[in-house]
Amino acid sequence: MDHIYETYDVAVIGAGHAGCEAALASARLGMNTIVFVVSTDSIALMPCNPNVGGTSKGHLVRELDALGGEMGKNIDRTFIQSKMLNCSKGPAVHSLRAQADKQEYSRSMRHVLENQENLTLKQAEVCDILVEDGHVSGVRTFSGGVYPCRAAIICTGTYLNARCIYGDTSNYTGPNGLPAANHLTDSLKKLGIEIYRFKTGTPARIDKRSIDFSKMEEQRGDDRIVPFSFENTEDDIKREQALCWLTYTNETTHEIIRKNIDRSPLYSGNIKGTGPRYCPSIEDKVMKFPDKDRHQVFIEPEGNYTNEMYISGMSSSLPEDVQVQMYRSVPGLENAKIVRNAYAIEYDCLNPMQLKPSLELKKIGGLFSAGQMNGSSGYEEAAAQGIIAGINAARLLKGLDPLILDRSQAYIGVLIDDLCTKETHEPYRMMTSRAEYRLILRQDNADLRLTEIGHQIGLIDDERYEKFCLKKKQIEDEIQRLKSTMIGGKAAIQEFLISHGSTPLKTAVSLGDLITRPEFDYYSIAEIDPERPELPADVCEQAEIELKYEGYITKQLQQIQSFKKTESKIIPEDLDYDDVPSLRIEARQKLKAIRPLSIGQASRISGVSPADISVLLVYMSRFKG
Repeated sequence: MDHIYETYDVAVIGAGHAGCEAALASARLGMNTIVFVVSTDSIALMPCNPNVGGTSKGHLVRELDALGGEMGKNIDRTFIQSKMLNCSKGPAVHSLRAQADKQEYSRSMRHVLENQENLTLKQAEVCDILVEDGHVSGVRTFSGGVYPCRAAIICTGTYLNARCIYGDTSNYTGPNGLPAANHLTDSLKKLGIEIYRFKTGTPARIDKRSIDFSKMEEQRGDDRIVPFSFENTEDDIKREQALCWLTYTNETTHEIIRKNIDRSPLYSGNIKGTGPRYCPSIEDKVMKFPDKDRHQVFIEPEGNYTNEMYISGMSSSLPEDVQVQMYRSVPGLENAKIVRNAYAIEYDCLNPMQLKPSLELKKIGGLFSAGQMNGSSGYEEAAAQGIIAGINAARLLKGLDPLILDRSQAYIGVLIDDLCTKETHEPYRMMTSRAEYRLILRQDNADLRLTEIGHQIGLIDDERYEKFCLKKKQIEDEIQRLKSTMIGGKAAIQEFLISHGSTPLKTAVSLGDLITRPEFDYYSIAEIDPERPELPADVCEQAEIELKYEGYITKQLQQIQSFKKTESKIIPEDLDYDDVPSLRIEARQKLKAIRPLSIGQASRISGVSPADISVLLVYMSRFKG
């Protein structure tokens, strides 16, 4: 028998990385919000890798912070090692990555949720989404509790009908042995929602005391710590850092895998779900790349107060006895004792092409979805979707237009546009190569791109916004000063240039021009810049990047202007594609299924050709409504 309880504005189903950001955004925007979780032990859980950020993922976290999210602040509070990746390359692909203390990360985020105004935590499994007249009206828990609400956000992660597998062993649990959510899928199917079955995996955890680190290469954190949150400085978060280590698989490892590949559920057919292309298991790597005689294996601590070590690069679903042989064949792991076996996990998720760019389902008003439920992979992708879903649920209930970031504004925009527009038949992973405008969408300038939006929405307070405005003005003023400060052919200047391997001057140039030379940066010209003001490091960094890459940035901004033109050509909501003559059948089917908002979005749909777009533009020019 059902029991009706308190009414809420927004119900969030799940409190992983997507659910936490969705619930916090909704509550901070004034919505009375309840977040349901199958176990409070799973709040902000890191069931796989013990880190936040990485290539392109670091961009997402800094964008999330610029909008007013929590992940960046939380990893700054709980990291044990920090590193900027890809520093040998240009700033467009620099990406921050931090090892987390897993337990502290979860505990810290739970503390934030428990103390957030307008937010209620409830340990219960949601089994039904209640809908009236095509709009969400509430949720029902497995125990029969009904919680009326005006909007709901599904953030079930990898818990929905989850099954953990290694060898012939199958456990119908969520990650880390926590309870699975076994009843919501049927409700979603009854509502006409198309469900996919995806798979991911995780490596073994090994007792630190059984590892011989003398056979491995030390991996240290950076001396200079760059915070994820723009609210923090290096001094706010700097601390002693933990060590990681690097070792490699070898031919013995690969031979063990090849001999036992028929026992892998990935190859025996026991696993039906589609796995991630860009995070393959070790057996996949060995079988698909037979020319590789070794693969990197990073040994990463799971926290300051545990001996569990994460074996990054060796996720697997091989049987337990094979895992023991395989891990012990790796240098330094000869006596390894496995604390937790590696496993694959299958779970239900939805086809994200059923979503609007706001992350609201097209079929059901007020029902949003975020995170791995949308076919993505990774903590960062989940959190990025979570904040957008939380913002848009609140804005829907306030009668406001949704926040939709486009591909020229943020990696978050690229992520959501790809999910909603392009067919996803495997877990989606963010990569810098997916962003056409990555020179503009750098992780170092995420605040300059998005803080204004975060303030307008209501997640960035006035104090933080004023500090941001000061930083922005300092950058602009310093760029202008460097461009207008001229240096000539004085002997001291020429000697300075020659001593740095640079070409002497024939005519006067600005300090800004000098910075564009590859042998110089902002700091190396300090000797000939006596009027230089004292400025924060991040201001100096932005001034240097803007000057050094000005020509490339200008060209990309011109490309963005062209992109904006197609994005601004809005397709009428009631356009009947069956009435558009000369559209190919495939294009007509795809356009009817996805219902793109603009010509720009339509052009990115697989199966819609440039010729189809031309036909659509001609028809729209005559469209009377």
